[in-house]
Amino acid sequence: MGKELVIVESPAKARTVGRFLGPKYEVVASMGHVRDLANTGEGQLGIDIIEDGQDGLFSFHPTWSAIVDSRTKKVDQRKKKIVADIKKIASKAETIYLATDADREGEAISWHLLSAAKIDQSKTKRVVFHEITQSAVKEAFENARELDLNLVDAYQARVMLDKIIGFKGSWVLWKKVKSKISAGRVQSVALKLVVDLEEKIQNFKKVEFWNIETEFGSVNSKDNRERFIAKLHIVEGQNKKPLIPDQDTATSIVKDIEQADYAVEKIKLEEKVRKPSPPFITSTLQQDASRSLRISPSQTMSIAQQLYEGIDIGSDGQVGLITYMRTDSTNVATIALDETAKYILGKYGSKYLPNSPRRYAKKVKGAQEAHEAIRPTSVYRDPTSLKPYLDNNQFKLYELIWKRMVASQMVNAIFDHTSVDIVTKGSSSGSKYTFQTVGSVMRFDGFRTLYIEGTDDVESTDEKNGILPVLHKGEKLNCYKITPHQKFTEPPSRYTEASLIRALEKAGIGRPSTYAGIVKTIQDRKYADKEKGRFVPTELGNIVTNFLNQHFTNNIMDVKFTAKIENQLDDIVEGSIGYNLVLSSLYGPFKDDLLK
Repeated sequence: MGKELVIVESPAKARTVGRFLGPKYEVVASMGHVRDLANTGEGQLGIDIIEDGQDGLFSFHPTWSAIVDSRTKKVDQRKKKIVADIKKIASKAETIYLATDADREGEAISWHLLSAAKIDQSKTKRVVFHEITQSAVKEAFENARELDLNLVDAYQARVMLDKIIGFKGSWVLWKKVKSKISAGRVQSVALKLVVDLEEKIQNFKKVEFWNIETEFGSVNSKDNRERFIAKLHIVEGQNKKPLIPDQDTATSIVKDIEQADYAVEKIKLEEKVRKPSPPFITSTLQQDASRSLRISPSQTMSIAQQLYEGIDIGSDGQVGLITYMRTDSTNVATIALDETAKYILGKYGSKYLPNSPRRYAKKVKGAQEAHEAIRPTSVYRDPTSLKPYLDNNQFKLYELIWKRMVASQMVNAIFDHTSVDIVTKGSSSGSKYTFQTVGSVMRFDGFRTLYIEGTDDVESTDEKNGILPVLHKGEKLNCYKITPHQKFTEPPSRYTEASLIRALEKAGIGRPSTYAGIVKTIQDRKYADKEKGRFVPTELGNIVTNFLNQHFTNNIMDVKFTAKIENQLDDIVEGSIGYNLVLSSLYGPFKDDLLK
């Protein structure tokens, strides 16, 4: 008999896994999927859809065939040769290990290989690992399992949904709007978010208002550096922030208080803590890489794939540096938590280490606890030690992942937060005006000694407020300047790549493997451009969205409906529903809309 065969997706992964397994195993790469829905002719889906005649249900029967090259419209000869080679090797192997990625796409690649390469299923074992290290690969091979057909069914449902919506929806667009444009189950809803937000921005009516700022200082201090700014906070008789609609009102207030006396009425001191963020999941990694590193989501996933599949790091050879990068779980293995705690204790000391490991609850429905967050496979491989082996982008992304993981297991940052209320006495009208200033000083940096999460817009109040001078209740103050400022209400901010991904995730649209593709597609299709890093829908994007809104309001253009489909795909994985029911729930109303 020949060697035992291991099948993975990529050559890089094959090299890394092969080095760990040794000469007894032959590790080959499928180069991704090897079958697709059949291209059975013009206007065909590769899916037989049969109406069952009861309760509006349908049954869906996909036909899978060799992958067709999108340019030549002929069978991809490279894929054909890969399948033939795998078939030949598998026929001589005693055992075939299906070691594709640990998600439904990986499960589907293994499932397709069984048919495409005519592999005897009785000879196969499914192995999954979430990091490509010696110990993880060894453990996976010791705990081989059967193929998970629920995962395969969820994949089939997803592919058929996307084909039905993309093909038939796009056909309507070609017929009614313009040829060679497309609709998509998730792409169209993502574009709708961008278009709807732009409509709010364009329809926004700015409203004038005024703020009044004062510059104060202690009557006993001649040090200009101890002066501070306070804003008008309360006008006597008003229960909320004072409304100053125009310059005349602002001027009237200034005249009313310019001869008044000022004193400290209240000082509020409180301790505020800031907790570290959880280690990355796919969406948060894409967001932070976009904000902090200016790396697009698709670039982020490509670089993360390289780090996951293995990098040659000198004497240790080729090894995976991070765990699997398509995940929606914030779970971290106990062994990794223990290693991180030891690192923090040795590097930063006990005052930076919590009494017990931080465990973060999963936030995303359907997140599997067997999956882990994105983390370094060893925190002892700090970014500096790996810099000689990584290119610039690999280093920056690895450093981001490493810092986020280590910081997630450090103690809170502590701030001393002070707010001071200053009141008038002797205004011309006799009314009482209250000014307020706030200051925040970091008492202990905690996790922030290592990592501060990026933001899309302005920093929070705690970041901006500076040090206040020592003040006492009842203390009189000098008012050096009163300044009215004209302001206008601002429209909502357009989406960045990061904030669009966050909006999709919050709405339950898409999954970790899809976010980067969604963001890329709406740009590649010329549905949205980026101006100053933010999405602006193009004329074509507006036309497509408006048309789809008119014809498909109750299904593919309904954010809640699209999120429901994602949840049902998770239900298929859990085995609680079959894919025919899920597909029928979409296809019925979608088919009706197509016929309008």
